[in-house]
Amino acid sequence: MKVARLPVDPGPAGWNALLPEGPAPRVLQDKVTVDWLVIGAGFAGLAAARRLSQLQPGARIAVVDATRVGEGPAGRNSGFMIDLPHDLSSGSYAGGLEGDRAQTRLNRDGIAFAGEAAAEYDMSAEAYTVSGKINAAATARGHQHNLDYARHLGAMDEPFELLDATKMQEVTGSTYYQSGLFTPGSAMIQPALYVRSLARGLASDRVQLFENSPVTGLSRGADWVATTPKGQVTAPRVILAVNGHINSFGYFPGRLMHVFTYASMTRPLTGDEVAELGGAPIWGATSADPMGSTIRRISGEGGDRIVVRNRFTFDPSLEVPGNRVAQIARDHDRALAARFPTLNGIEMSHRWGGRLCLSRNNVQIVRQLDEGLFAACCQNGLGTAKGTLAGKLAAELACNVSSDGLAAVLGHDAPSRLPPAPIARLGAQVVIRWQEWRAGREL
Repeated sequence: MKVARLPVDPGPAGWNALLPEGPAPRVLQDKVTVDWLVIGAGFAGLAAARRLSQLQPGARIAVVDATRVGEGPAGRNSGFMIDLPHDLSSGSYAGGLEGDRAQTRLNRDGIAFAGEAAAEYDMSAEAYTVSGKINAAATARGHQHNLDYARHLGAMDEPFELLDATKMQEVTGSTYYQSGLFTPGSAMIQPALYVRSLARGLASDRVQLFENSPVTGLSRGADWVATTPKGQVTAPRVILAVNGHINSFGYFPGRLMHVFTYASMTRPLTGDEVAELGGAPIWGATSADPMGSTIRRISGEGGDRIVVRNRFTFDPSLEVPGNRVAQIARDHDRALAARFPTLNGIEMSHRWGGRLCLSRNNVQIVRQLDEGLFAACCQNGLGTAKGTLAGKLAAELACNVSSDGLAAVLGHDAPSRLPPAPIARLGAQVVIRWQEWRAGREL
């Protein structure tokens, strides 16, 4: 098959820009034969490579990616590895009780696998730490979402802490929020640092990483052959870890929704700005409304900064217009100024967009597609935890190794079919705009 399109990511990945430049990329320029080929070096692909190396220690594994590690979607998310239910299509993230319990077990499986990697490769706390997160509410409606979600967590026997406006100001330095809901199980990561550290830890004679090497064709004879602009890889078994770009390989047409979301990162705050802002130096808050703004305050080698993420756009072409990031930047600036008026007008050093892939029925794709071909895709907006889990489980499936997590995911339905393309596009755009309008001050 000829791959229909290659990844296009809007704007430079801000998280990656904070890090020192790594060694020159190893570009695939020869014909390579291995036991396993993993296409994609994000959360899913690197997790798959790690699990394969555990299950088959002597196997030769090649990982190929269209760009540099940390520049693709893995380096563009907000860095929340969320353990609890987080359905972006719901009003308050919650679903059915038993389904949410099952999803929490799966999310924690992915987070635990990431934590083991962080420990094995001696990653810093900036790269990975389990510190919990806050659902922040700026409106009475958002506060009610938090109360509803808290009741749901209570029924699930999950710990939480409700924070009033005073406590939220102590944490965030902002008087904007009416309340918060703290849950302790989420891991917070510097996403580019995490995936680059993971890739570096995996690198060996057995695990070869090829960057800036997009797969342009994939065919099967006696073995699978993946073609790149300057080389090719031959392997009997392949794991596709390309999230929504699985459509570009010809699979699941008309069943996946391609959405972009956007973020901006401030320049480093000065000492005076930090003192005037107050609050804790490190925290992360998703919005009580799924369409609201996600805010992180970070402190590390890149300085003390604030990251704002909001707005969603439906883009089935998997690309956005060149001016889209600049247009949405105004919303980021307004969101920051509303929460932190003392920082009004502060320069943003980085702005970018990132791709999400969702299914209508909120299921992942972890399955065998063909003889020797497996998928770890469609992370439904939670690429950090669900992507890690998908890669791990796809490797287990490919190696015929059973696990509770694999059995659970294999029991899921296939992604539901979408309406015809014009209806899907119009419907998605209308729903997104309406939900963002309804979010109000949460945005």
